[in-house]
Amino acid sequence: MKRSYLFVLSVLLVSAILICSCNQSQKPIHIKAQDLHNSMSQLTDVIVHDILSPPVASRIYAYASVAAYEVLALQDSTFLPLAGQVNGLEPLPRPTAPDVNYEIAAVQAMLLVGKKLIFSEDKMEDYIQGWHKELKQQGVSNKSLNQSLSYAEIAAQHILAWADKDNYKQTRTSEKFAVQDDPGRWQPTPPAYIEAIEPHWNKIRTFVLDSANQFIPNPPTKFDLDKKSRFFEETREVYETGKNLSPEQSEIAAFWDCNPYVMNVHGHVMFATKKITPGGHWMGIVKITCLTDSASLVESAEAYALTSITLADAFISCWDEKYRSNLIRPETIINKYMDEEWQPLLQTPPFPEYTSGHSVISSAASVALTSLFGDNFHFVDSTEVKYGLPVRKFSSFYEASSEAAISRLYGGIHYRPAIEEGLSQGRKVGDLIVSRIKTRP
Repeated sequence: MKRSYLFVLSVLLVSAILICSCNQSQKPIHIKAQDLHNSMSQLTDVIVHDILSPPVASRIYAYASVAAYEVLALQDSTFLPLAGQVNGLEPLPRPTAPDVNYEIAAVQAMLLVGKKLIFSEDKMEDYIQGWHKELKQQGVSNKSLNQSLSYAEIAAQHILAWADKDNYKQTRTSEKFAVQDDPGRWQPTPPAYIEAIEPHWNKIRTFVLDSANQFIPNPPTKFDLDKKSRFFEETREVYETGKNLSPEQSEIAAFWDCNPYVMNVHGHVMFATKKITPGGHWMGIVKITCLTDSASLVESAEAYALTSITLADAFISCWDEKYRSNLIRPETIINKYMDEEWQPLLQTPPFPEYTSGHSVISSAASVALTSLFGDNFHFVDSTEVKYGLPVRKFSSFYEASSEAAISRLYGGIHYRPAIEEGLSQGRKVGDLIVSRIKTRP
């Protein structure tokens, strides 16, 4: 009788342990928004390392961000998928495995898409493997992890197949930009005299815009070297501003420089200083905004997706105008006709002047972020701290975009019309996108 009692007790004890273990294994593991932010920061670091151009970087951010958002939107009915709203994007296939963790799959899909679109895949892979170890330490079962990663691969391939049809590969073999022998047209600038970057970017498929030339800005001021002409006065403004910068203006220019092409020349030695792109700066602002607002994982993915799509279309719109107007940079005019020793505070980027890229994309991004987080959103922008610059405080996204725009005059790389028309162009791009893209029912 005693043996029988002990046997029954043992069976009950083992059953209780198994039931407890089973319940523990079925307890869902939730991924924090910080995992997405860390992964996006890693992608930015690799983009900086690979010295990818601002337009190319914007393309990478957009596809990677959409990948994460689309996976999460499958699970959360309070968010609407972008498929059917964004040009050419078809719905993601739903997972069939029972233990897929959508949150893990979303972050993994973003990382896989980003990894495929940059050069230094090893740096992304090292980060991915480290993140997988952290997930296991948090208690994610091998079964759930493997099924989640497998689905992430399916989602990433779906997004990459969509990206493959945007004409990017075709533009890699397009003819180089031919510099015209015309005094008003763009010419390469010192010290590296780099050839024009991405002259065919207007051929990239837009995400939401109907076409690259949907919002053509007013034409730039007519080139005229008469000292009483409007163009000459605009050039003089750049020259005089650069000679009389206040410490605050210099700080603003440096903060929004965001030029990945800065070349340093010491004798016969030339090397590049790696910096964040303008789009990368705004993706950093997305992270800061989400952390400030305590945004959830899916809310953060929403913010990255909408902002990156807006940035990408803003670059396409801006680059369409740059190579249409093909306007000469202030540095070239000032050195040739005013002061051959003058140098802008910032190094002139290697593409035509009009319109100002930072003005266009910053204005567009500010519209996207305001649509999600509201106006009068106070935040401390620490994006440039890792590049040796102090923080700056803003009371709204529009305030930040206006400062980013005027920084180009302080930096000596844009005439005023490129800044003002750029802000208007970007606002039109942003307004259209937030009117068409619906992420909430």
